[in-house]
Amino acid sequence: MAKSAAKRKRTHLLRNTGKDVTKLRNEIDFSTHVRMTKTKKDKLQHNENKYKKHFQQGQYPDGNAFYICLYNLHA
Repeated sequence: MAKSAAKRKRTHLLRNTGKDVTKLRNEIDFSTHVRMTKTKKDKLQHNENKYKKHFQQGQYPDGNAFYICLYNLHA
């Protein structure tokens, strides 16, 4: 099978100067996993759950932060 032009240049440099260019290559320092945007379903579910447990459970008897006290003013 034929060599690529880049590989021929690398072997030529290794033969003539003794310099191995492949050792100068750096490791990949960035993430290579595929990033996907959220689907419409995921966005809706995120917004639904975002404010679901806004108030701590048990702090208020029915989970509401505000309640109305009605007094009988005619008594």
